[in-house]
Amino acid sequence: MPGAQNTGVEGGVGLTALMVAAARAIETHRPDALAGDAYAEHFVRAAGASAAWPVRPAEVPDGDANPLWGRLGRYFGLRTRVLDDFLVRSAHAGARQVVLLGAGLDARAFRLDWPPGRVIYEIDRDGVLAFKHHVLDGLAAVPTATRRPIAVDLRDDWIRSLVSTGFDPTVPTAWLAEGLLLYLPPAAERRLIDTVDRLSADGSTLAFEVKLGPESPEVRASPVYVAARQQIGVDLLALFDGEPRPDSVGDLRGRGWSTAIHTPFDFTRHHGRGPRPEPNDALASNRWVFANKPGTHV
Repeated sequence: MPGAQNTGVEGGVGLTALMVAAARAIETHRPDALAGDAYAEHFVRAAGASAAWPVRPAEVPDGDANPLWGRLGRYFGLRTRVLDDFLVRSAHAGARQVVLLGAGLDARAFRLDWPPGRVIYEIDRDGVLAFKHHVLDGLAAVPTATRRPIAVDLRDDWIRSLVSTGFDPTVPTAWLAEGLLLYLPPAAERRLIDTVDRLSADGSTLAFEVKLGPESPEVRASPVYVAARQQIGVDLLALFDGEPRPDSVGDLRGRGWSTAIHTPFDFTRHHGRGPRPEPNDALASNRWVFANKPGTHV
């Protein structure tokens, strides 16, 4: 699909959506895949910036030894599996709505087996969603739940757009901020957490990813960051917001949510595959947070 309207994903944070899509595509074709996403490689091939990137393990130079498509790619595969499980578990536990904050090129509304009656809201910038629609329409993709995309920047007032599209704050919701908060200014993160709390009925759940503080010069020079710059021109360190991060976990606890914090390596051990710790590790400060508003346990 060389004619795809791909201006929303050709640079900046939008380019990271293609990077994650490529990692999901590679993971999908592994014999021991943790997650499957049949749409991911089509996103990668449709954008000029990523058309030559690998989408299968055999296309990765050096295989799993490649810091980008090997180690970081496996990280994204593991993250996809863990968050897939979280959302489906939340839906079966009573969440009637799912809100994907910064949905990017994820295809969960199409590839997961949702219980009947669930509604999936996908919030992202207009350019990202336009590119996504172009590719999915070309594949005649059919969602497995009611899907409601909302084109809005999460740094702006997105509440009105969400509610006007049918979101009901009186029923339990599963919220997901996958690979999002790392790029938001602290004030935007605080507003997001406050908004999620105010719009969440009892029984709602939330999962998000954070990094613990600034990384050392040794970590910033790690092979993962270097490989992303050299192989695909993505400078992750430049995209991460450098200001001190708010304590969103403490904020949620103060509002009555229960929270659990995990390292990615916790799930590597659980699933028996995925990235493992190494010296000066770019993944060591990553944390995956799961929160529940009283009323359910997932």
